[in-house]
Amino acid sequence: MSRAHKRAFALVLEEEYDDLDDIFVNRRPRFIKERTNDFENLDELDFVTRYRLSKKSVLHILERIEDQLEYNNNRNNGVSPINQLLCTLRFYATGCFQGTAGDLCGVSAATVNRIVHKVSRAIASLWRDYILFPETDEEIKRTQRMFYQKAKFPRVIGAIDCTHIKFWQSPGGEVPESYRNRKGYFSLNVQVICNSNLEITDIVARYPGCTHDARIWRQCQRRARFERGEYGDAVLVGDSGYGCRRYMMTPLDQCHTEAEHLYNESQIRTRNPVERTFGVWKRRFPALALGLRVKLKNILPIITATAVLHNIARRAGEDIPINSEVNLSSPWEEILVQDDIPVPLQRDLPHRRITQDNRERQTLVDLYFERMVRL
Repeated sequence: MSRAHKRAFALVLEEEYDDLDDIFVNRRPRFIKERTNDFENLDELDFVTRYRLSKKSVLHILERIEDQLEYNNNRNNGVSPINQLLCTLRFYATGCFQGTAGDLCGVSAATVNRIVHKVSRAIASLWRDYILFPETDEEIKRTQRMFYQKAKFPRVIGAIDCTHIKFWQSPGGEVPESYRNRKGYFSLNVQVICNSNLEITDIVARYPGCTHDARIWRQCQRRARFERGEYGDAVLVGDSGYGCRRYMMTPLDQCHTEAEHLYNESQIRTRNPVERTFGVWKRRFPALALGLRVKLKNILPIITATAVLHNIARRAGEDIPINSEVNLSSPWEEILVQDDIPVPLQRDLPHRRITQDNRERQTLVDLYFERMVRL
């Protein structure tokens, strides 16, 4: 507004001001938060503690997504691609409010919001390169050998289970309560198949928290491929909530022979990697365990992105940082067990189907585990 307009405005009010500028609210001066170069300033140990990945892995990811991170060099104090990536990793590593993450990274809460979702989608777009299910005969046999070394269970190419990813904001829509699980909080029920190295080989992360594990499996594409016999005699191992199939080996409800006891023990130990995968995944990125404070539409890319990052870390042989800057409300064991929701058994299948599938499992017990008992 020009000075002439200010003077006219003052005359209308019939007031005299020594300084006409006093009647107008001045804009708050722009404050540029100080940003530190943690990539250069921190040693490897402190860097991994803060960002949950090694510098080498961060550079590898940056090379893959840098072209997707818009960066205007002509704009004052723009956020570079490396800082966008580090800001996102910091959010995954703390699970805190975006304003707090912004303070840690030297940007505003609004900027953090835009950065986290842009970077998460960029990383999630790499899932085809890093979340790999064994497809070729060589890959299947190699995976089976690795599982066999765990507990002598034959033909296994994956361990399957579901875990709940908590989020705090009501999802809205017509059926928001469908996202409330049996423990009373909003979540997505995420199905994961992993290998013996705790790498995620398949993930389905779109179902509300009230959805039964077996229903997610029945409706996913991977199950349809097993039904068509695309993986030959290879099998998955899962808990009793899935129900026994010719390609899905579950524990026996009752054991009467030594071979059946051996089957159950081997099956449980072979299935253990999927539980360990959940623990490693959520400990590396505590935001998944503590709950995401973002809108529902932005949760799926974050889950997929952290799964990609988890696999990158596993293949690089990177351990979970021992130290963490997250203030936990309770020990990790108690936090993780909150996401372990018991699943009732599925008893709605036709009797003929149940009998046929149980026969497949019993054949495995009789021909393989009975022979092991006799050795």
